[in-house]
Amino acid sequence: MVKRIDPKDVPIEKGSGYPAPFGAECATRLRQRLGNAAGLADFGVNLLRLPPGCWSSQRHWHSAEDEFVFVRDGHHLQNRSDRDVVLLEMGSRRPADDEGDYPDIDLKFLKGDIYVRKDGRSFSEE
Repeated sequence: MVKRIDPKDVPIEKGSGYPAPFGAECATRLRQRLGNAAGLADFGVNLLRLPPGCWSSQRHWHSAEDEFVFVRDGHHLQNRSDRDVVLLEMGSRRPADDEGDYPDIDLKFLKGDIYVRKDGRSFSEE
């Protein structure tokens, strides 16, 4: 059975879960988790709004998840215009298996979506 959703009824999340100082570029990012609202379990669908100057994320890649657009290098989106950008973000959901690296900054994520420094130190240890 198909579950119809209206994006206007889906909660808007602002910013990111990145530890300081890595969330600043994404602080005004607006995300609506359409996949969750529709009851999807195997892949995610997010409606993103990037105000001028906002990034979708820090540049990264995944070890165990697929994404709708395959890129061979780390990736992120930046809105360099003077208007909002609206896009759909889709990918598989395997946070228990996935790890990733942010090649431009001292950050990586471990299985379970846990952020640590590249040497493995927790941000809470600082």
